[in-house]
Amino acid sequence: MSAVSLAQRLAVSGSLPRLSVQDRAPIRIGALVPLTGAELFWGRPGLDGCRIWVDWINEHGGMMVGGRRHLVELVEVDSALGAEATLEAARQMVETRKVRLVLTLGGRDMGLALAYLMDRRVLTATLLPSDLSPDHRTLIAPAEVHPFFNVTGVEWLARHKPEARRVALCSQADEMGLPSLATYRAACRVAGREIVEEVQYDAETGDAEAILQQMLAAEPDVLCWCSSAPPMIEALTVAAYKAGFRGEILACTCDHYDRLIAQTSSAFMERFTFQFPDFDDPALERAEFFFRRPKTFFDTFNERFPDEWTAVSWEYAAILDRWHDAVEVADSLATPTVLAALKRGRSMPHTFGMARWWGTEVYGIDNALVGDWPVVAIRDGKAQIQEFGSVLNWLEAHGATLIEELGATGQLWHQRVKPDLAHAMSDTED
Repeated sequence: MSAVSLAQRLAVSGSLPRLSVQDRAPIRIGALVPLTGAELFWGRPGLDGCRIWVDWINEHGGMMVGGRRHLVELVEVDSALGAEATLEAARQMVETRKVRLVLTLGGRDMGLALAYLMDRRVLTATLLPSDLSPDHRTLIAPAEVHPFFNVTGVEWLARHKPEARRVALCSQADEMGLPSLATYRAACRVAGREIVEEVQYDAETGDAEAILQQMLAAEPDVLCWCSSAPPMIEALTVAAYKAGFRGEILACTCDHYDRLIAQTSSAFMERFTFQFPDFDDPALERAEFFFRRPKTFFDTFNERFPDEWTAVSWEYAAILDRWHDAVEVADSLATPTVLAALKRGRSMPHTFGMARWWGTEVYGIDNALVGDWPVVAIRDGKAQIQEFGSVLNWLEAHGATLIEELGATGQLWHQRVKPDLAHAMSDTED
């Protein structure tokens, strides 16, 4: 079977006939992602990407299962309204809307909802592999292995800027930030970089100016924003420019970097290394990647949602590609059958090449798909892939260091407190 997903083929060729499927039950996909609050930047753009994917499928007849085509529907709910509300949303998706797959950002308010989805054995995908555990057997991370791919940026910078040895880190102290902080700590240790300052801040109330001044007081060569939210990255970067910082900057993302160039300078932003490319990057077109015709997706997204492209714009759609491929192989929507098809042979195409299911060492279960990941820098005002680093090779060589740092920040799976699902369910039923 071709590694090219059906949605990608349809976008290019439009080769399948339009069949009447109005009388057949739709296949529903749940999108339980943050649409408000501090994490909406990791929810809404990804949901927009899903809308493109669904339209590509439906415009050409829908999904084929058991010899019949079915239209696809997205069931969209905000996951940022609190743990109990998110649990109730998950229940409605499963019990009323009969969704076959649930897409989530993970973390934050998802604990009760994930416990429920696992209890009901619903196939669920997260962008935060730190949600994975042996208790979450039908939870997978097939799009990204955040934050472990960030080690490739540290490695690349250490090779290309060996003189930049003193690193100051900052990170929000939550489910998004602490695993990232631990990963950057481990990567700096492996690369022989000295961490001279570390600032943990509250994601809701952190003050960029105060954080930056504390970091600069240590006289670093490198400022690292870890996995801070886009508004914080923008505020920190502009503050560093105004403070006259002349060193390197590292971060997981650099969304809307054109705005940052406008507020700083092209030369300043060429010292910014991050991990998420634009999908019109020539390096993606030349290589044999699973997410084929990335520029078609990128152009379609920017036409429909101008100035909204971010690190997550393609990620939920990439999960849908993985899932749809497995449904085609299994000719079924049943979770056990689709999960077995996803993990067949333990290796499968990933967005940036071949990857392997991994994770027992850190998560207690091999439900994270890990492969290569791009290192990105800005050149002549445009994000450009500098190389693809092997996350898997780094993990195999330095996993013990990573596990040590994850443990120090309480981010190993067995360190988490299990949510009381039974109590929460009884409360909602009273």
